[in-house]
Amino acid sequence: MTTLLPIAATSDGCCAPADGGGLTVEAARDVAATFKALGDPARVRLLSIIAARPDGEACVCDLTDPLGLSQPTVSHHMTTLARAGLVTREQRGRWAYFAIAPGARDLVTGAVRAVLADEPAAVR
Repeated sequence: MTTLLPIAATSDGCCAPADGGGLTVEAARDVAATFKALGDPARVRLLSIIAARPDGEACVCDLTDPLGLSQPTVSHHMTTLARAGLVTREQRGRWAYFAIAPGARDLVTGAVRAVLADEPAAVR
């Protein structure tokens, strides 16, 4: 048997309306783009591999074997990370080199704070 819970109501008998607080549409879109980029385990691993390298960068050709993915698939993931502002890309001859973008850590922590806090933090 299903039991329905009572709805919290205001003194006039109507449900309390949302106060309009929270993120703006634009801020929510930016936060969602960051989370979407990090929503794939392969992309999270790619970021961690690049961040762990002594020189702080990696050629796309160096990223295929650790993940067991093809070069086009890794390139697709890296393009997603670049669009989200998490990595930079530099073309050297026929190979693309990626590095963690300046401010990437602030971008991610800002996105988390924007969702969990009552402050519409700028995430981009």
